[in-house]
Amino acid sequence: MDTVERLTKEHYQKCMEQRFKELVATKGLEGVQTEVNDLDWESTFFLRHLPHSNISEIPDLQDEYRKVMKEFALRLEKLAEELLDLLCENLGLEKGYLKKAFHGSKGPNFGTKVSNYPPCPKPDLIKGLRAHTDAGGIILLFQDDKVSGLQLLKDDQWIDVPPMRHSIVINLGDQIEVITNGKYKSVMHRVIAQTDGNRMSIASFYNPGGDAVIYPAPTLAEKEADENNNLYPKFVFEDYMKLYAGLKFQAKEPRFEAMKAIESNVNVGPIATA
Repeated sequence: MDTVERLTKEHYQKCMEQRFKELVATKGLEGVQTEVNDLDWESTFFLRHLPHSNISEIPDLQDEYRKVMKEFALRLEKLAEELLDLLCENLGLEKGYLKKAFHGSKGPNFGTKVSNYPPCPKPDLIKGLRAHTDAGGIILLFQDDKVSGLQLLKDDQWIDVPPMRHSIVINLGDQIEVITNGKYKSVMHRVIAQTDGNRMSIASFYNPGGDAVIYPAPTLAEKEADENNNLYPKFVFEDYMKLYAGLKFQAKEPRFEAMKAIESNVNVGPIATA
């Protein structure tokens, strides 16, 4: 983790910092006077690990950094699958149920968003990352151990997630909420920009495969169906992602309702358990 942090920060300074400053300058963001609602104060790039890695194709990465991030992803993939089985145990589902539900025909999608949140002159007007829930499954976040900024919404209050050295913050996405029929909820979160310090954030997303069929686990849905029929929708994950792309920074409930409307017109068939 120390090596990942060192190389990530070196890469930002060498390859991304100047680009970010130029972007800020072209958009005139240093002197904003009103709140900016359509932009995040972050510098990012994405790595894909599963079903196929694209690490070798990302420009500007040193060989050592590529190698370290591949190893880091393998460790996180294993951790994500262990956590999914712990969720199964907590819910009374058979071991491996969630991993199977995520599988689709080609296995899960797994990727990493590497972000830096540089010092921001107007953190009251520009969010580092606007409030949202994550669309996917289980999220493993390796964040800066010195510069804070991450907050989550609990009981209508924004709570700070403090920096902790050598720790992984676990977050749950919308697909876990659907499959568990709301037993686990996806978490609304945001990043507050800071006036000093550059915050590193490495978020790895273990998500269903694109053609995976997502719906509430039958054993968790039976009781609710008997009581009030208030079930979550059934859909293909890539269809949800298409909807999410335009509605990421809005409430999740209308997304679920929209998928219910689609569900009545489309028979998505049985779960893929290969």
